[in-house]
Amino acid sequence: MSVENNTRLLTRANVGLEAKLPIKVIQFGEGNFLRAFVDYAIQQLNTKAGKSFGVSVVQPIAQGMVNMLEEQDGLYTLFMKGVKKGEEIQEKELISNIVSTINPYTDYNAYLALAKEEGLEFIISNTTEAGIAYVPSDKPDMQPPSSFPAKLTYLLYKRFEHFNGAEDKGVTIIPCELINYNADTLKDYIFKYIDDWSLDGEFKVWLNNTCTFHNTLVDRIVPGYPKDQIEEYNAQLDYKDNLIVTAEVFFLWVIEGDEKLKEKLPFDKTDLNVLVVEDMQPYRTRKVRILNGAHTSMVPFGLLYGKTTVKETVDDEFTGDFIQKAVFKEIIETLDMEKEALDKFAEEVFDRFRNPFIKHNLSSIALNSISKFKVRVLPSLLGYVEKHEKLPVHLTFAFACLIRFYKGDWNGSTMPINDDATIVDFIQKAWATNEYATVTEKVLGNSLFWDKDLTKVDGLSKAITLALQELDANGVKVAYGNFSQLYA
Repeated sequence: MSVENNTRLLTRANVGLEAKLPIKVIQFGEGNFLRAFVDYAIQQLNTKAGKSFGVSVVQPIAQGMVNMLEEQDGLYTLFMKGVKKGEEIQEKELISNIVSTINPYTDYNAYLALAKEEGLEFIISNTTEAGIAYVPSDKPDMQPPSSFPAKLTYLLYKRFEHFNGAEDKGVTIIPCELINYNADTLKDYIFKYIDDWSLDGEFKVWLNNTCTFHNTLVDRIVPGYPKDQIEEYNAQLDYKDNLIVTAEVFFLWVIEGDEKLKEKLPFDKTDLNVLVVEDMQPYRTRKVRILNGAHTSMVPFGLLYGKTTVKETVDDEFTGDFIQKAVFKEIIETLDMEKEALDKFAEEVFDRFRNPFIKHNLSSIALNSISKFKVRVLPSLLGYVEKHEKLPVHLTFAFACLIRFYKGDWNGSTMPINDDATIVDFIQKAWATNEYATVTEKVLGNSLFWDKDLTKVDGLSKAITLALQELDANGVKVAYGNFSQLYA
């Protein structure tokens, strides 16, 4: 390749891909995961199953990056690396199915125009665990409403209106947010907004009869933009790509659905591991508790200990042993599945964590850590207490590390907190009291964080308070040693 070509920005004109596919998919979210997972999957349907699915990406929050996608005409390069059956796999693919990008905060009319797309078939989303939320203050005349469910409600209503409730204009809705029963929850919130806003009663009938909602599980580690190795990656291209995304080779998408969905999404004609099943709960529980639970547990713990990546954390003798015990001795203990199968899955997860090709920064997993802990780790902690009538040492200590992490500073460094401003403000105001017990009581007692008052969990407040004191007095390693002696 020439140096000149390598400096040209990736655009459709520069790579000869000026023809665009028809819009069949609206995608809420433009982040690394969706681009490395859903958009990659859609690309496989287009190239291997003869589909022509074009994607319109909607930025779900005010701060986003659809402008960067627009600058590159929706194009970007996906690099996939990993080990499969002992063989090193390295692949790259130019993803070209994103045909339009919309920021509803700057062009709301363009957003509403999506409702009129004749050939629209699917709506897919990943707005993080915090994205599927009911906000009572959202109104239909807001441009746009604040929550994703409210935005979607009004878009679907405009579609219902525009096509006069036509039966063939319903859509297949597939949320990928990592909450249990994500589609059921999204549908419930949509129906709440319909009632709140006193929308046409026939709209509910149309939604029930023509639209389908599918719970999902997604599984792929996506480190995202390889900023520390960007020159190495760009050297492999004959264009300049500001949106390179990296991912592991492993891919699993479990979708609740029937034969009709299999016909709409013929993944059987691709090489992707997509399972359309009647009940995805066993897959979901295993993955969220073990893989995502390990991720969320290790982030504040690893960062406070000075680690920066997942691989560094699991390879280190101290931090690696901590995470292993959290998974094999505590998390697996709470799962009502065959232990041998759980152990095998966990071993595969740690192999994926050690992927030598992936640099997965802990800071990139830190987004919305409070809501992630509630979904991914807290059920294991509480389940362990219920089963053994004592606290799990490692998950409890990881919880204390999370609370300490949200103070914001540690040994002169600023922690990479990335969460809702109200959550961060609440915890940091609690820390301003300089009283460990007060911090613990305020954070554990905030049922808006955890959906329950955790100060009622026997011994948890005392344990967290002690761990916080130990962390500040002695650092992570000594604190853990002292803590484990008391609670083992």
